[in-house]
Amino acid sequence: MESTMEIRRTKYAQCVSASKRVRWTIDDVLRGRDFDTDHKFLPDGLSLVDTLPFLQPHAARFFSQVQGRTYANMFGLVERFICAKILEVSREHWLGDQTALEALVRFSDEELKHQELFRRIEAKLAGTMPTGYRFMPQPDAVAAAVLAASTWAVLGLTCHIELFTQAHYRSSIESDAALSPLWKDVFLYHWREESQHAVLDELEWIREDARLTENQRDAAVDDLIGLVGAVDGLLVQQAAADIGYFVGSAGQTFTADETALIGDTLLRAYRHQYIVSGVRDTRFVEVLGHMVSAAQKTRINDALAPLLAH
Repeated sequence: MESTMEIRRTKYAQCVSASKRVRWTIDDVLRGRDFDTDHKFLPDGLSLVDTLPFLQPHAARFFSQVQGRTYANMFGLVERFICAKILEVSREHWLGDQTALEALVRFSDEELKHQELFRRIEAKLAGTMPTGYRFMPQPDAVAAAVLAASTWAVLGLTCHIELFTQAHYRSSIESDAALSPLWKDVFLYHWREESQHAVLDELEWIREDARLTENQRDAAVDDLIGLVGAVDGLLVQQAAADIGYFVGSAGQTFTADETALIGDTLLRAYRHQYIVSGVRDTRFVEVLGHMVSAAQKTRINDALAPLLAH
């Protein structure tokens, strides 16, 4: 039977092999194309647009496009701190397992490429969609705040993000024929590399967990709860900006009650996309469950309860 160390080495090697096999450039993805706003960007299961039956077809499509624009910008945002943290933890392999080091260096390189991809996506959308959109969070400031937390907490948040990225593509984006072809390609290529990243996140998170004392892990759980709360704060801020942009540019007049419902739906959609779909992911629940005590799990569940209820 293979030892735990041998299994880890095999997984690092598999990630390197997969990274080489699926490697792509931004031009491979874009191929000179622009976005066609006659198509949706996000599928209904992510945008929750089907809970707003009063939206006219063009407004419903625009609702998915506003969210899709923020979706791309949010990935560009989180990849700023993910890249920095992975470069930091790679230090543990500098004078050790060179296959693990290569896997993490490739991970970091791919995250830098993804950031550039999403910057180019935003530039294309700025020239296509109505003026007035604002992405509120500042990537460097957010990254600095996240990286101030413990490595265990940052890797936990990162693992959660990488897993919901996989879930969104497989369960919603891949199968929706009504989405923009370019949009689907962006997240197809993104998914191909993030599949390896999710494995590496888990490996590094488990490795970091093994180093902690019980008191250190208890403090790290509080850090993770704090990071999820901070993410929710960003979502509340961006949802408020996106509501104003949508209502002002949708080409449809809304009553006060309809506007309030749009706002509530948008925030629910964002919480579902960036928090709930990740913390309910089977693999995330399994990995976290092996690390934390019953009392720590209760603290996490209590902190998440209001978001899950919404």
